[in-house]
Amino acid sequence: MYAKNAHQKRYKKTLAFLNQHIDKGSHILDLGIHNPMAELMQSQGYKVENTVGEDLDENQATLINSKAEVATAFEILEHLLSPYQVLKNIKAKKLVVSIPLNLWFSKPYRSKTDLRDRHFHEFEDWQFDWLLEKTGWKIVASEKWINPPQSFGIRSLLRYFIPRHYIVYAEKTNH
Repeated sequence: MYAKNAHQKRYKKTLAFLNQHIDKGSHILDLGIHNPMAELMQSQGYKVENTVGEDLDENQATLINSKAEVATAFEILEHLLSPYQVLKNIKAKKLVVSIPLNLWFSKPYRSKTDLRDRHFHEFEDWQFDWLLEKTGWKIVASEKWINPPQSFGIRSLLRYFIPRHYIVYAEKTNH
């Protein structure tokens, strides 16, 4: 129950942010395999292509060869060992990206059963802003939001007040 509701809330906020900054009908390269968020973007009139599950740390050919005008990366960069190289190699001129923020009261997510489903990076907002700047992106807009779980405890209570998600719209600079 929590996971579905938490994802739906994040999808709704992400889609609202995307609609605010990216024109409908835009060609989008969405990092990650086809997913429910890609389907929502398509339902809103965006032309979406996804990467196909390749290891983006090792193989960035899709990023380099894509003709998309916009790249999106929703909750994926934290799974990469080198988001620097991925961000640097995106050829699109616009980027919408979201990440889970590093929370002082919670360890980074690590699946016990799926070795690919782990967070290698959880950033603070200033760290992520710096990463974007260093890879040739200028932040135009950003937003944070909370996403409290439907559970009890001190950490759950803190999540009602401390933002967990960070989303950014950025444009490529002339680096």
